[in-house]
Amino acid sequence: MPMGDLSILMLITLTVLLLLGFPVALAIGASAFFFGWLGAGLNLFSLLPLRVWGQMTNTTLVAVPLFVFMGILLERSGIADEMLEALTRLFGPVRGGLAVSVILVGAVLAASTGIVGGIMVTMGLIALPTMLRHKYSPELATGTICAAGTLGQLIPPSIVLIVLGDVMGISVSDLFAAAFLPGIILVVLYVGYILVLGVVRPEKVPAAPLKEEGVTSRQVLWRSVKSILPAGALIVGVLGSIFFGIATPTESAAVGALASLGLCALYGRLNRKVLVSVMEGTMRLTSMVFLVVIGASAFGLVFVGMGGREIVSDWLLSMPGGPSGFILSSMVIIFLLGIFFEFLEISLIAVPLLVPVAQHLGIDMVWYATLIAMNLQTAFLSPPVGASLFFLRGVSPPGVTMGHIFRGVIPFMVLQLIGVALLIIFPQLALWLPSLGQGK
Repeated sequence: MPMGDLSILMLITLTVLLLLGFPVALAIGASAFFFGWLGAGLNLFSLLPLRVWGQMTNTTLVAVPLFVFMGILLERSGIADEMLEALTRLFGPVRGGLAVSVILVGAVLAASTGIVGGIMVTMGLIALPTMLRHKYSPELATGTICAAGTLGQLIPPSIVLIVLGDVMGISVSDLFAAAFLPGIILVVLYVGYILVLGVVRPEKVPAAPLKEEGVTSRQVLWRSVKSILPAGALIVGVLGSIFFGIATPTESAAVGALASLGLCALYGRLNRKVLVSVMEGTMRLTSMVFLVVIGASAFGLVFVGMGGREIVSDWLLSMPGGPSGFILSSMVIIFLLGIFFEFLEISLIAVPLLVPVAQHLGIDMVWYATLIAMNLQTAFLSPPVGASLFFLRGVSPPGVTMGHIFRGVIPFMVLQLIGVALLIIFPQLALWLPSLGQGK
């Protein structure tokens, strides 16, 4: 069999192994070694140690364990509980105010941690029982939490953006800046939808007045500001230092990790037990990420060495419509892959096949990477196997079914697709902030 055909068979085999539930790192590494040996012999892997060494010494990827540490530590600081309670008291008297509070807290946590799983679990445990207790429909409650939780895929400092930046050879600072405004647009779309729903379907989003006796509106406002201020300071410190060129993403991640320790201490949650738990969680998540990175290095070496990239590139370039046709077809591919696979698998296997074609067609890579990240966020909400849906199902109270969750995310998927369409039509939504940084 020609090596080019063998490389496509390797890609199909990997897809089948992942769909069957094999561990990602094992499936990628095993398929690469088997087909590499079958097609070209073991000499093909003589360059693999250098590729792995290059990945392990990549300073950009050092930001991953630092941001993971920061995110896990903030989960245990009580910051989400404080913010949700304060914002609920502030917006509760408004129809849909509780749902708006959930979206805003999700956005703040996304900009503080960048870890979707942690945000989903935290919001599911805290917000879902509260929303159901105040007579929100299960569909709207679960859909709102899923949408808020997946903001961590797009709003910096997102692990997705760090990996995409490394894979696509883009400055992570530029990518953080590019993704910020599209993330805010999604928040505005979500909040607007909930407020409109409060007018046209008020029974779905009742008011939730939680004002205490003897507490003035000024006191409620002050509590809200005091609860949001620590997370706001962390966001400004981490993202502001990147946007204004004061620090690299890796340096700002180190500052953020240190600041999260201070926040945890401020909330009285910093002790030996918490610290050991956070360090163990960081080690597990980081090890998983880098094992997949190593497996993907082997897979990429074999796939390129056997001519697979040229076959895929020729196929994509033959599609009608030029750059527009490629963008639309690649977005459909990413969306479909995102329903079944994790972002790491897509970023490390599928995206490298798209990058050469995008560069050949003269597509702006920062904008294209932002578009991929936004599309992945939509895919992660998609039934039947969107990752965010199962995070929430795992912590849902009795009576909340997968049917409620599936129906609840549909309106938010439509809003996200509107966001993707806006980004395609108006590329400056992603390019404006990076251009300011470059000008400075």
